[in-house]
Amino acid sequence: MKKLLKYLGNYKKETVLAPLFKMLEAIFELFVPIVMSEIINEGIVRENNSYIWQMGLVLVGLGVVGLVSSVTAQFFAAKAAVGFSTELKRELFKHIEHFSYSQADKVGTSTLITRLTSDVNQVQTGVNMVLRLFLRSPFIVFGAMIMAFTVDVKAALIFVVAIPLLSLVVFGIMMINIPLFKWVQAALDKVLLSTRENLKGVRVIRAFNTEEKERKTFETRNDALTKVQIFAGRIAALMNPITYVIVNVALILIIKTGAVRVDTGIIEQGDLVAILNYMSMILVELVKLANLIIIITKSVASGNRITDIFDMKENDLLAETGSYLPSEGVVEKAKGNVVVFDHVSLTYPGAGDESLTDIDFTAGVGETVGIIGGTGSGKSSLVQLIPHFYEATKGGVYVNGKNVKDIPDGELRSLIGYVPQKAVLFAGSIKDNIKWGNEDASDEDVLRALEAAQAKDFVLAKDGGINFKINQGGKNVSGGQKQRLTIARALVRDPKILILDDSASALDYATDAALRKAIAETGKDKTVFIVSQRTASVRHADKIIVLDDGEVVGIGSHDQLVENCSVYKEIYESQLTGKEAK
Repeated sequence: MKKLLKYLGNYKKETVLAPLFKMLEAIFELFVPIVMSEIINEGIVRENNSYIWQMGLVLVGLGVVGLVSSVTAQFFAAKAAVGFSTELKRELFKHIEHFSYSQADKVGTSTLITRLTSDVNQVQTGVNMVLRLFLRSPFIVFGAMIMAFTVDVKAALIFVVAIPLLSLVVFGIMMINIPLFKWVQAALDKVLLSTRENLKGVRVIRAFNTEEKERKTFETRNDALTKVQIFAGRIAALMNPITYVIVNVALILIIKTGAVRVDTGIIEQGDLVAILNYMSMILVELVKLANLIIIITKSVASGNRITDIFDMKENDLLAETGSYLPSEGVVEKAKGNVVVFDHVSLTYPGAGDESLTDIDFTAGVGETVGIIGGTGSGKSSLVQLIPHFYEATKGGVYVNGKNVKDIPDGELRSLIGYVPQKAVLFAGSIKDNIKWGNEDASDEDVLRALEAAQAKDFVLAKDGGINFKINQGGKNVSGGQKQRLTIARALVRDPKILILDDSASALDYATDAALRKAIAETGKDKTVFIVSQRTASVRHADKIIVLDDGEVVGIGSHDQLVENCSVYKEIYESQLTGKEAK
């Protein structure tokens, strides 16, 4: 939590002025019982109406000054808290954007969303309340006790016993609740996960008629959240009744002691009223302090969760690579080829078995490499090593003669046009989506990329053409159209390495063939990787890599693999009935 306080750096003035004005308000508030005591002793008892009016004006003055001080403090506290949360969200989002695939997989999307929203808001509330009450409430508690001693020492001794007891209750409950609120936030993550999955996958859920199952899953997680919240709430709820009991017992003792001393003439009626007012002030402030402690407890728990994300430095969760010694001749191969895999293996963090084992091949300038294999054979894992989304457990991946570990990610990925297996579009115009690949692209560049991706015709047929608005997630275009738009987004940057990760699966055979022809014509200097489960998509590649259970079982041309690779031949023959085989 302490690490987050640096985001208050731009609001030092506000963090000083807010509690300062609150302290000023508290000082004026502490004088109110004394003024009331004087009104009773000198005005009411002696029937001095002019004195009552004079001191009444003093009360009004104290109230006005206190109100102005309070409003000013609220302003500065709110400004500091909102500014703090703005800085924190900006830096947290920026930090998450630099996460590796491994880190994002480890933490989970729902957890990251909770950190960016609920946790940050909780910390913002904590900062606001601390600036307003953290100094004011203890100041009034001890200030009221001191002021009570100036009125009557014997009656005020009751405060000396009551305040430590109250502090013990408040801080004891706080220590119990800190871990409980961590559980609350963890349970909230699970509820958010269910919510996100159900909203995102509502069509699949309805298609398979699993609404009741998902409803029960949500109810189970929501019940778990409810139970831990109720348990934490019950512990926190003990604070108010216990503090009220202690304070009211103290009030009874004060009244008993004070009444005797008033009756014997040691103190006056106004003095007893002042002492009772000070005890009431202590009660009110301790209730505020108790609620503040609860808020701080939640804020600290949320702050620690945010700190955990910040503590995950870039590439923290990349696989442990150990010592890597390049195999003989790999340096020369790396100089002569755009991409080189040098006996590469990959084990995902937390996984038991290797997803890729001893992958060794080269890809030269202008070469098209097809990657084919069954579901789960490691095709996507292989190409994701090239842009350094994951790091090889063993061996090394080279791009333009350098190990990808030694190339800054920004520099490396500027060379690569990557089309993921799942087509993702963002809310905005088609042009805006395409320009994600190259923000400096002109309209002509966008149209050229759309034409190569076989998307120009349907885009121009839309109302507004390239300015047609895409809904969130691309819900207003078909699956094939989404794939072609994502391919155009990769092509518009004119990459040296183009990776199509099974990104034409929704296209018909004719469109797929036209797309591959257009990509081949866009430039002979590109190294193209085509991942597919269809032999028709890779059969014309210069080199085809066949994967089976994470291992290379064949490398060669289509004709060579049909003759020599049983896995490839089986895939090919299973598709002979379609146009792919022609």
